[in-house]
Amino acid sequence: MPKYKYRFDSIIVVKEQEKNEVEMAYKKAVQDFEAVAQNLYDSLKRKEDLISYQEQQMKIGMSIQEMHSNAQFLHSMEKAIVDIQNKVIQARSKMEWFEGKLLEQTLECRKYEKMREKDYELFKLEKNRLEMLQLDELSQIAYYNKEIR
Repeated sequence: MPKYKYRFDSIIVVKEQEKNEVEMAYKKAVQDFEAVAQNLYDSLKRKEDLISYQEQQMKIGMSIQEMHSNAQFLHSMEKAIVDIQNKVIQARSKMEWFEGKLLEQTLECRKYEKMREKDYELFKLEKNRLEMLQLDELSQIAYYNKEIR
């Protein structure tokens, strides 16, 4: 009896490789997103700390020059935060795109796996049918041999 060999095994291997590549790209996109989001969090935290520091300094008194330089620094920080927010949006959209691509690849691999399972079931049914035919043949031969004696 021949062993089971699925005719699309090579396609399944290629699809699995593609899925693994997309999965690695997705993981990298997640890491990039987390890094940019952490950078945004840190920047917002620094801004918050600077504002609270300014409020404390205002209570005890500070020079106009210090107020002016702090205001400029705060303004440049706000610009940097806006830039980082744009990077976070880009990183999130990239991550979501790879997530969709990964889902698509996973579904495609699952389809091929289902096709393989169905093909294997047909193979088993055919194998059982052939075995039954052989057993029928052997029993007929045994019966005829018994009658001839």
